[in-house]
Amino acid sequence: MDAPLFEYMRVGIVHFMAFPDCMGGEGPILETITRIAEDPFFNAIEITQIKDPTVRDQVREVLAVAGMQVAYAAQPIILSEKLNLNAPDEDERKRAIERLKEAVDEAEELGALGVAVLSGPDPGESRRDAETVLLAASLQELCDYAAAKGMGITLETFDRTIDKKALIGPSEDALKLAELVNRNNFGLMLDLSHLPLQFESSYKALHTVQDYLVHAHIGNCVLDPNHPAYGDQHPHFGIAGGENDVPEVVEFLQALLDIGYLAPSDDPSILSFEVKPLPGQSAELVIANAKRTLLQAWAQI
Repeated sequence: MDAPLFEYMRVGIVHFMAFPDCMGGEGPILETITRIAEDPFFNAIEITQIKDPTVRDQVREVLAVAGMQVAYAAQPIILSEKLNLNAPDEDERKRAIERLKEAVDEAEELGALGVAVLSGPDPGESRRDAETVLLAASLQELCDYAAAKGMGITLETFDRTIDKKALIGPSEDALKLAELVNRNNFGLMLDLSHLPLQFESSYKALHTVQDYLVHAHIGNCVLDPNHPAYGDQHPHFGIAGGENDVPEVVEFLQALLDIGYLAPSDDPSILSFEVKPLPGQSAELVIANAKRTLLQAWAQI
């Protein structure tokens, strides 16, 4: 592709994955977000909860000065607090909804465009339809709450059988869910890191959900259970035994172009790296690897 990358996408990064010490809402949050904000390669950033209100104020100011789009990721909250938006127990489901309304409030405070979530655990085939209806109802309530603040809700698809074992799930089921939710401020997020774990190709998954796709990630995963990065661990591109490198990113980018998610625009869509350093690796090396991979893939489009 001869056209500049930034005409077609806002390149983002999932901050708390690149700097996992910050995933719980504490740690060197301000310092590491500032390092990302100082890098002109990035036009967007995805952050999660920040427990210290003073740090939240400082982060908001840094990102505003940097001119970055901000998205809020509630997935770490959901996973660490074991929240379940499709729980058959009504009290448990309501607890999840109310906690995520708090996340929407924090996202608004940070200047985020919206909040990303994931479904609860897959209950098995006999209860999938019933819990999908419950999930849709939960998402409708969250969407209505977020809409009053001018924000959106995005559901990210995850694997059903290997690591997260989430209800949603395969792209066909994500499409059905989006149709059930039926809110203008609701959309889906697909992640190249998850597609091998979902046993889906980029072409199939992206074309299936194209009418509801509002966010995308690129990253890597490992399917070998004997590998230290097995599952949904987001190792660097090209890791020995991994599933994704330049050719797979090329395929993903081409599919995003085909469905119109990536297109020349003054306000292009976000495409974020979700990469995580393994023990002994630095975040800076893993981020540099991701940048090179994207640039090489873009040159091959």
